[in-house]
Amino acid sequence: MPKILVTGATGQIGAELTLALRERYGAENVVAAGHRREPSGDLAQTGPYCRLDVRDAAALDAVVSGQHCTAIYHLAALLSAVAEEQPLQAWDINMNGLLNVLESARKHRCQVFFPSSIAAFGPDTPPFDTPQDTVQHPATIYGITKAAGELLCDYYHRRYGVDARGVRYPGLISNQVLPGGGTTDYAVDIFYAAVQQRHYDCFLRADTQLDMMYMPDAIVAAVQLMEADANRLTHRNGFNIAAMSFTPAQLAAAIQRHLPDFTIAYAVDPLRQAIADSWPRHMDDSAARTEWGWRPQFDLPGMVADMLTHIAAKLQND
Repeated sequence: MPKILVTGATGQIGAELTLALRERYGAENVVAAGHRREPSGDLAQTGPYCRLDVRDAAALDAVVSGQHCTAIYHLAALLSAVAEEQPLQAWDINMNGLLNVLESARKHRCQVFFPSSIAAFGPDTPPFDTPQDTVQHPATIYGITKAAGELLCDYYHRRYGVDARGVRYPGLISNQVLPGGGTTDYAVDIFYAAVQQRHYDCFLRADTQLDMMYMPDAIVAAVQLMEADANRLTHRNGFNIAAMSFTPAQLAAAIQRHLPDFTIAYAVDPLRQAIADSWPRHMDDSAARTEWGWRPQFDLPGMVADMLTHIAAKLQND
């Protein structure tokens, strides 16, 4: 049975991934680690937790060694919009944190999961059916750290044999944890506004098409890749994965099928719009499908129906 450390465990992906890993491998075998947010609810009650700054190499190594970890799911990072406001801190957390994780994995022979992003591409990348292997000239500090992180993970695999694997996540939509400063946050915020106010002011243009994914699929992708037979993997890091691609206007229309009185307006944030315009519209994920059997379960209508049900129940109980 693997012994797993999840960094960034209180974040948008980490909170749900930690619970899924505990259910799959046993709560005592999955250590949640966070830095700024305190764990709450099921995350705090179902298994071990430690406070950890991934920039502290000695502290990280002590946790990995002391807990006898065999795998690290490394999710601690500053996201796109926040990173643009704090580029030096973003580099420090995103790159030095990853380097410390890889070094600890090298010493203790751990698997590593590193989530990359559509932000690892850039305005020179083909925007539709973006190939698995293509030009990567990211235009943001977040994207630069993700592209560099992919290369660093590949280097540690070639040079030291570290079993580092990762996917390029599209925008992620969760009904559990609020987003934390990403460019695609609108696709979560809109559901809360739709249920509570029946109106949403979107910070992206109506026609901004981006790849998106529902969090249950994102969790399955991480676990499925880490459990995949290494002999089947031609690539290891930066697998394109896709599920649905839509614009704010299309998402609003899908919500209106359930809430006909919902309205949307647009108050464009130039920073986040510029970031979104530099990203692909839809990625080709055939490599992930071929090499480890990736298949998403949720499309746009299914995601919208499930989100509205969960958000309405959550707000009623709060």
